[in-house]
Amino acid sequence: MIPIVHIAAYSAIAFVGFKLLRLFIEGGQFRKGTRCDGKVILITGANTGIGKETAKELLKRGGKVYIACRSLEKANQAREELIAETGKSDIHVRELDLSSLESVRTFATKFLQEEPRLDILINNAGVMACPKALTKDGFEQQLGVNHLGHFLLTNLLLDRLKASAPSRVVNLSSLAHRYGTINKRDLNSEQSYNQVMAYCQSKLANVLFTRELAKRLEGTGVTAYAVHPGAVHTELTRHMGSIFFLFEQNLIKPILRLTFKSAKSGAQTSLYTALDEDLAQQSGKYYADCREQKTSKQGTDDDTAGWLWNVSEKMVGLSGKSS
Repeated sequence: MIPIVHIAAYSAIAFVGFKLLRLFIEGGQFRKGTRCDGKVILITGANTGIGKETAKELLKRGGKVYIACRSLEKANQAREELIAETGKSDIHVRELDLSSLESVRTFATKFLQEEPRLDILINNAGVMACPKALTKDGFEQQLGVNHLGHFLLTNLLLDRLKASAPSRVVNLSSLAHRYGTINKRDLNSEQSYNQVMAYCQSKLANVLFTRELAKRLEGTGVTAYAVHPGAVHTELTRHMGSIFFLFEQNLIKPILRLTFKSAKSGAQTSLYTALDEDLAQQSGKYYADCREQKTSKQGTDDDTAGWLWNVSEKMVGLSGKSS
């Protein structure tokens, strides 16, 4: 029989080990007290997860925060929760469905009419590894929501971002971009579809969009950053069960909670790239755990970045528009 003192010691070691493991999993944290008083901040998909945590922190730091979401009901609920948690009320809800180009255009028109400035745009919303589906405009859903919707939104708001310079655009990408390729022959996955590879392609598109955007905005005072938030347990993982089809959702969820970052930690690199003054002269780069990281070889392909920009312009109806 193991002595009680040994059991206590082993338990203490296990507890400390678990805490150290969790610190490692949670990753880099943005610990600077940088304020954003008076700044107007727009975050897409911020009614839950990383976006909501990002909105909470920016609200606490003095920002005027807009959360643009598909569901007004969920967004208003998130707003009430954020007001209760922060004691701050300068948070505003607007409807935006990134799977509809009409919705994106309507949102942008109304936003520009009511807000004279835009200091920080955080393209946070996304879908992950979902079954084959099309947006309202006929685009493969992950490409349409993760890339094309944000591509159009950013372009429609560029003049306001320039007028508010120095300003920033933060695009949430993923480590998954390393496994992606831009399929020039079948960008819209019409000939074949793999839900994981389509996700990886959309995340590579985020990196390439950031790179090309930075190039086109050089000298304007608008900077752009691509962010990998980490492996985060959010609603984005709701299709994980369809990937690991041998397991039930009630088995997968506890594993995700144990081994993935919290949404609060997942928001840290978004906050870092949105606020850190040390990044004011940086643009077009890729960050994770609050530091710059290397992208895949495909993520530095300027020819593909330019090609993707031109094709995206045509797909969303922006052909001929200059940045």
